[in-house]
Amino acid sequence: MRARELNWMQVEEYLARDDRIVLPLGSTEQHGYLSLETDNILAERVSVEAAEPLGLLVLPVLPYGLTPAFAAYPGSPSLRFETYAALLRDLLDSLDGQGFRRFLLVNGHGGNVPAAALVREWAMAHPDAQAIFHSWWSSERVQAAAREVDPEPSHANWFENFPWTRLAGVELPEGRKPALEEAAYRVADARGLRELLGDGVFAGAYALPDEQVEAVWRAGVEEVRELLESAWRR
Repeated sequence: MRARELNWMQVEEYLARDDRIVLPLGSTEQHGYLSLETDNILAERVSVEAAEPLGLLVLPVLPYGLTPAFAAYPGSPSLRFETYAALLRDLLDSLDGQGFRRFLLVNGHGGNVPAAALVREWAMAHPDAQAIFHSWWSSERVQAAAREVDPEPSHANWFENFPWTRLAGVELPEGRKPALEEAAYRVADARGLRELLGDGVFAGAYALPDEQVEAVWRAGVEEVRELLESAWRR
């Protein structure tokens, strides 16, 4: 159930029978030829598809995250870590105060991963609640499914290229982009990173057949659903 499809009275009824809630975490940033909202779209969609059969509540995606490295690409705003951490803490505190006790934060952006420590810290300070930070795209299951399709799942390449992240009228290059120079990537500033990446895609194939990529998506959805069903302590 998406929050946008409910009113407060229906959420109150929901809380009378269930205390689980899903918060998708994204980032608005460059994804090569794909939508600037790729991380937002994927985090929210994987959450909704996973939660729907269980009848669980999914909040709107948090559309801004930690992406300072892409500052030279227009349309890629970033938050400071202290801002982001405070925002997540405020959201968890607020929702906990309303009666939610089991939180699954479904992350769709690599830059947000440091916030996992904040979520863990918050949970330790709230023994009556549980909070899980899950980066759906980087789990062992999803990465294994991806590498069965292609050895280079990466930022803005085929790995994030779904019908719902493509843009009408935008043609993707054919073939494969050469491997990223990891040593240069680690030390580049924002302008240098743009020079290194060019179009913003890290490496590998720009696109693969949808039926192949679908297997990767299904692995992600199934894993999030399993977390919602059985990852909680009793």
